[in-house]
Amino acid sequence: MNVKKQFTEGLLTKNPVTVQLLGMCSTLAITTSLFNGLGMGLSVTIILICSNVMISALRKVIPSQIRIAAYIVIIAGFVTIVDLLLQAFLPALSQSLGVFIPLIVVNCIILGRAEAFASKNTVGASALDGLFQGIGYTVALVVMCVIRELLGSGTFGGGLLNGGLGYQIIPDPYPAMKLVMPVGGFLTLGMVIAFSQWLMARLERNAKKKEAAK
Repeated sequence: MNVKKQFTEGLLTKNPVTVQLLGMCSTLAITTSLFNGLGMGLSVTIILICSNVMISALRKVIPSQIRIAAYIVIIAGFVTIVDLLLQAFLPALSQSLGVFIPLIVVNCIILGRAEAFASKNTVGASALDGLFQGIGYTVALVVMCVIRELLGSGTFGGGLLNGGLGYQIIPDPYPAMKLVMPVGGFLTLGMVIAFSQWLMARLERNAKKKEAAK
């Protein structure tokens, strides 16, 4: 179990949003405010950890012929728990995210990690995989949220800071409102992916230079 490698993969080299391009539906739809991004990211992280642990613990018991159906049932159970908790304790977030919380059941990130990692590794490694993949997903969402909210609405922290109103950074006439519309989601995602690829290439070049220097 290589914790450093798992962390690097989740955050950068195998980031579920910028590299694997998973969960695009919710990524493009809810990244209009920091409140939404943090809420969705933390929800997915919790579900990833719990489902990975459960699937890893049962990996030798679940017959391979019905494994996908079994994974979906396990994931659906944790999604239901998180959905009910949000409705009870964070109704504003639950209403803002709407149908995208129940849709986590079929989110490719959750099912993909269950099939690719949790079903083949130990409980501890699977828990860390869920945590680091969730962190990578959350970071990508937060970056997109900050860009779209700041440049599209002119605010920062809407729904979360300053009594839920956020802080007005850019005066009303100037924000590019297209960024909070669907086209803005695609443009922002493209920029974030491009930056991520540039950063990985730069880190790889630096690593090769260090090896050559030795």
